[in-house]
Amino acid sequence: MSLTDKAIEQIRELIRTGALAPGSKLPPEPELAVQLGLSRNLAREAVKALAVARVLEVRRGDGTYVTSLQPSLLLEGLGGAVELLQSDSAALLDLMEVRRLLEPAATALAATRISDDQLAEVKQHLDAMRAARDDVERLNAHDAAFHHAVVSATGNETLLTLLEGISGRTLRARIWRGLVDDQAAGRTLAEHEAIYDALSARDAVLSHAAALMHVNHTEQWLREHLRTTDLRQVAPPATGAHR
Repeated sequence: MSLTDKAIEQIRELIRTGALAPGSKLPPEPELAVQLGLSRNLAREAVKALAVARVLEVRRGDGTYVTSLQPSLLLEGLGGAVELLQSDSAALLDLMEVRRLLEPAATALAATRISDDQLAEVKQHLDAMRAARDDVERLNAHDAAFHHAVVSATGNETLLTLLEGISGRTLRARIWRGLVDDQAAGRTLAEHEAIYDALSARDAVLSHAAALMHVNHTEQWLREHLRTTDLRQVAPPATGAHR
């Protein structure tokens, strides 16, 4: 471990133990360096690294603060990193594989926690999908809202952030599927209806199976068609579109 890594770990330990709570201000750099037994250069490099990771926020003219440490903030960089990979077929398939592992589990968890109001929101998005089945971009936008509502029902912000970062960045390929596959809209609606029915029954096993079937179908279609298509030649979807 480098000296900079050790310095980073020392500051992280202060945050973990509560000595530096979310929202609190760090001592001035000279004091921080003395407190941790570091040189000022090491203290400065450690602060810079933790600022990049969104653990610390440097406010010019004011000082350095511990952020809220909310998962949505700390994992914000994931979406940008995934965005850079979306024209790489192998990377896209890796992301779909991760989605296949996470989303069915999230849907099963939602089945055990979803409230009547949250279920009604899921149905609202499903109804909107039915109304938009002939408009690929609108259909995909409501598809995104459907899955967001489902995962939100888990009450797990970290899981929601992870899935938003992964699923929301594979739009180009899924819009492409909707444009070239005449049967995609009908299958997508049927699969979402199965997910909704399983959630309505509060059946975790059935919800997991329905979500797995849905994600797996999308993944398998992509595996077959990416062999002959360069994603860089596929026009990017409009903002807010999903699957």
